[in-house]
Amino acid sequence: MEYYNYIKALHLIFVITWFAGLFYIPRLFIYHIEAAQKPEPENHILTRQLKLMTKRLWYIITWPSAILASLFAFWLLIINPAWLRMDWMLVKLGFVLLLYLYHGKCHLIFKELQNDVIKWNSNQMRMWNEVSTLILFAVVFLVIVKDAVNWIYGVVGIFLLAGMLMLGIKLYKRLRSKNPEL
Repeated sequence: MEYYNYIKALHLIFVITWFAGLFYIPRLFIYHIEAAQKPEPENHILTRQLKLMTKRLWYIITWPSAILASLFAFWLLIINPAWLRMDWMLVKLGFVLLLYLYHGKCHLIFKELQNDVIKWNSNQMRMWNEVSTLILFAVVFLVIVKDAVNWIYGVVGIFLLAGMLMLGIKLYKRLRSKNPEL
């Protein structure tokens, strides 16, 4: 068990880098969507560069981080299987499942944009970008508080946070319509 803290530290490091990738990839998607609306040659130059940036982020940082975070998590659960009988851990694993689904959908969007298929507008992508933030809040509070009974209060808090994020997005859209340089 002397290596337990090392495994836990590695799990946390790769969770952080995984989230870094999940926070940044939709931002690159937004830039790609907006670049596609620009006239040539700006459109071609920007989308080509953004495709390269997203490809590198996705395959060099985000996917490896997701895999390593998961491997270290499974290792921690093998070391301490009693966690699987704790309500807070089961709720946390539900949010982790949502994170995997979010990651999978981001992969589909990534592949579409790599093939110049744009199905989202930039405002929709800005809202999509906040999903990982909500999952992060839920998971961190569950891990720190370790109380699944009071997670209902946390969910209410997450919905309030989501509402604030949506208001922030609308405010940003309004400010940007007045000043496109923002």
